[in-house]
Amino acid sequence: MIILGFESSCDETGVAAVCTERGLLAHALHSQIAMHQEYGGVVPELASRDHIRRAVPLARQVLEQAGLTLKDVEAVAYTAGPGLAGALLVGASVAQAFAWARGLPAIPIHHLEGHLLSPLLDTPRPKFPFVALLVSGGHTQLMRVDGVGRYALLGETLDDAAGEAFDKSAKLLGLGYPGGPALSRMAANGDVQRFTLPRPMLHSGDLDFSFSGLKTAVLTRVKEAERAGTSLDEQTRADLAAATQAAIVDVLVAKAVKALQQTGLKRLVVAGGVGANQLLRAQLAEAMRPLRAQAYFPPLALCTDNGAMIAFAAAERVKAGLVTLKPGEHAFTVRPRWDLADICVDTPA
Repeated sequence: MIILGFESSCDETGVAAVCTERGLLAHALHSQIAMHQEYGGVVPELASRDHIRRAVPLARQVLEQAGLTLKDVEAVAYTAGPGLAGALLVGASVAQAFAWARGLPAIPIHHLEGHLLSPLLDTPRPKFPFVALLVSGGHTQLMRVDGVGRYALLGETLDDAAGEAFDKSAKLLGLGYPGGPALSRMAANGDVQRFTLPRPMLHSGDLDFSFSGLKTAVLTRVKEAERAGTSLDEQTRADLAAATQAAIVDVLVAKAVKALQQTGLKRLVVAGGVGANQLLRAQLAEAMRPLRAQAYFPPLALCTDNGAMIAFAAAERVKAGLVTLKPGEHAFTVRPRWDLADICVDTPA
């Protein structure tokens, strides 16, 4: 079965074609970063309007790249949530209109399930069960994954997500949007030893996270420089960026290791935009050695929001028998807030 997938939950428009037998056939992505940079963050109304402009041309591009026609598509998938309500409505409306016009079933997909399963698009493909570290701008969670639709929450952030900590700290340092990648680039030239920053909940004994205190610590360092009558020079900003990145990565690695130890599993899957961070990848790979475990990452191009993960999640749910394919049913809703537990088929043992 060939599935055309649409992703429009925030500031990236993604479309992809996936075959349940052959895997990913083609995908295309348009990022709105340049448009939102002027405002220092995502403007929901502008994001929605841009999704309207991009969705159909990207769908045409994907079909052409895959050597497909409209007649080859057998189902349509779309992100139904969580995300920005207006942005979600654009992707859902386009997908449902496509499905209605062609008499095809439409499959609503949970955005986080797309991220959770995206490392399975790479080779080697991790086998179930595994621990998943879902780390992005809006979410930081540790999950036990026993199969498609079989997810159990092990721990999550109590306040800011790791991606938020990156972005907010970057803003305090006067870096541009998006802040996370900018902070990581600046950290490459910094002295990680110069500033001591907290590692919140590092020794809490559980698998939960907290990053708001780290952001406050960065703010304190910035204000100290201002009170001293000196602005943050380039090297000081680089040193503080390096210390911030190290603190976030240390906590993520420590909690991921603890999750593997508690579950007894030997596979760690990392998903979400922060999964592209090179320091995180390197330290997780190093941390796996004494555990005789292995870490899996999605391809760098598929770490951020994309249509491939949505089409692929739909394909996996079809193969697992979790989707009832009923052409002609096109009433729909989107869910800006949507707990991943709502799509679970059971609770893993």
